[in-house]
Amino acid sequence: MTPRISLLVASLHVALYLVLAMRVVLHRKARNIGVGTRGDPALTRKVRVHANFGEYVPLALLMLALLELAAVSTTWLWTFGIALLVARVLHAVGLGGSPGYSFGRFAGTLLTFITLLAMAALGIWRFVAGAVLVS
Repeated sequence: MTPRISLLVASLHVALYLVLAMRVVLHRKARNIGVGTRGDPALTRKVRVHANFGEYVPLALLMLALLELAAVSTTWLWTFGIALLVARVLHAVGLGGSPGYSFGRFAGTLLTFITLLAMAALGIWRFVAGAVLVS
């Protein structure tokens, strides 16, 4: 079984990750900043958006792939995958535009956490239900 939904969702996230990385690279090149941020607030935000993506998305994509391999309903897989992508775009736009509170940052963070929690809960439920059926 090929995890096709996870593959597509992961591919879309990789594309977004590369966009976020290029924003950092181009800003560094334009300002001639090699390492660190030299106190540049715009670069600091871009670095944090990119890093935050790298902190949350790999675990979420792993969970999505494991759920797909556990034969979870495609409706759930699409829901989780789309929710995660929307969450990360909202977060990137929100934090990328303002260092303080923004709707995008708040909504993106909340939706990321809800998606992770829901995937974890479904994974635990699948394990428990499988254990009950096996014994």
